Amino acid sequence: MYYVYSLKCKDGFYIGCTDNLKDRIFRHKNGHVLATKERRPLKLEMYFAFKNTYKAFEFEKYLKSGSGRAFMKKHFI
Repeated sequence: MYYVYSLKCKDGFYIGCTDNLKDRIFRHKNGHVLATKERRPLKLEMYFAFKNTYKAFEFEKYLKSGSGRAFMKKHFI
């Protein structure tokens, strides 16, 4: 499975994609990911599971776009 996930950070949200969600969240929370190292504390807000890696990365790309951020705010925040 491939996962698109959202982390609540001290200054907003972080959207990412991985094939090992548990390990990736562990690495975020322990400061091993540069993009979120200075944005801790972090909390997993939501994740979506995909069987197809292409669809997962396309959904991540969408969520990082303007319309994707509006979608997130309307439905999840």
